Amino acid sequence: MKGKVLIVSSPFFDYQLSVAHAFEELGYEVKVETYDEPIHPFKGLLKWRHKFSHNKEALRQKSRIKYNAYISERFQAFSPDLVFIYNGNILFDETLDFFRKSSKVLLWMYDSVLRKDRTMCLTHIDHVDAFFCFERKDVDYYQSIGKTAYFLPLACDTHVYFPIEKNEKDIDILFVGTIYLSPKRIRLLRAVVNHFQDKKILIYGHYKPYYKNPIKWLFREKRSIFKNINISPEKVNELFSRSRIALNIHNEQTLDGANQRVFEACGAGAYQICDSNPYIKSLFPNGEIGLYNNEQELIDLIEDALTTDKKNQAQKACQIILSDHTFKKRVEQMLDILYHA
Repeated sequence: MKGKVLIVSSPFFDYQLSVAHAFEELGYEVKVETYDEPIHPFKGLLKWRHKFSHNKEALRQKSRIKYNAYISERFQAFSPDLVFIYNGNILFDETLDFFRKSSKVLLWMYDSVLRKDRTMCLTHIDHVDAFFCFERKDVDYYQSIGKTAYFLPLACDTHVYFPIEKNEKDIDILFVGTIYLSPKRIRLLRAVVNHFQDKKILIYGHYKPYYKNPIKWLFREKRSIFKNINISPEKVNELFSRSRIALNIHNEQTLDGANQRVFEACGAGAYQICDSNPYIKSLFPNGEIGLYNNEQELIDLIEDALTTDKKNQAQKACQIILSDHTFKKRVEQMLDILYHA
């Protein structure tokens, strides 16, 4: 055994479990502590109390104090050699300093530190041994104030996402992701649905969620296309295997990075059409996926993929991901920087 790793994370699509598997493959003993942001360890009625509270920040601060005491006790009981943190927006800098008295600490920031709801994370960089960001703009920000952060995007969990060759391609266009938070996604998905009315299109993810507006939820349109539900990663992988096109649209905050679907769709062997940015272009320099810069380019790429076999491109993209962009590779990169940079 190489050592013990404590993973502290929000329930970020269960990627903390993907990281845990990677550490275990590398010979580490792993313990995962998942906090329920923004209120932990509160459940049930107390979560509703937060939703309707007039002073959410005071309630969150009370929760943070409780959680930091809890996780410090768990840390002492487990006595890890390394603490891995996803975001850590529930953790105090003092707690990170406490960890560092006896352990190495690394943090992987999956949301931009420049978001208003991530301001607690801005100073974490001074209280960990290595700080990694999904977004290059965050690295640039820290560099501008004389601090060192490392660009490290997400990856593919090959335990979950892999090609299923036997399935028939009975879906023309598939999109999976949260919709209602992104005007860009709403605009482009509506354009695709309106343009390709004779094709089988499936769109999974919250589009008009009940808890945001029950009236809009009740009268939502195109229910056979906009499913308005989240689905399990295993179901996503199965749908990728049945799709001629895996459509990807990044949230507005991503300017030079990649969301998880970049790696998962390709890792599942699907042909991906994705909005372009410098990092994604560097990943696929030879047309392995379709890259668009505007609505018309997106429509053109879809029309081409519906009339041309893209199996070879999809296979090449899959190999790129499986060779260099798995969670095991990411953990190896982080450990190399942590211990050798």
